[in-house]
Amino acid sequence: MDIELKVWLQDIITAINEIDSFFADRPRVFEAFKQDIKTKRAVERNLEIIGEAVSRVLRKDSSLLISNSKKIIGTSNRIIHGYDNISDEMIWSIVINHLPILKEEINQLLGL
Repeated sequence: MDIELKVWLQDIITAINEIDSFFADRPRVFEAFKQDIKTKRAVERNLEIIGEAVSRVLRKDSSLLISNSKKIIGTSNRIIHGYDNISDEMIWSIVINHLPILKEEINQLLGL
């Protein structure tokens, strides 16, 4: 696999792991997340990084299969450009429901 692809895939894993680390010492409770502006902004920033990395990966090699890649990129763009239309519920759903699947897929692509 191309070195750039590996770097971008690793960037995705790093961003997901960083998001996971925000909840390492506390339960994943939506109400607590809603009240923690620093964590919300840090999660959003990592989702932006994930979206950009997925975009770069697919521009370089469109044959790689990443579920919901268009939605991932779209969400990243929406966070950046439509920040006033981002709900806490949407971000939370991504963290709880979609990032574990993405992490598994990227680890498989990296052979981990």
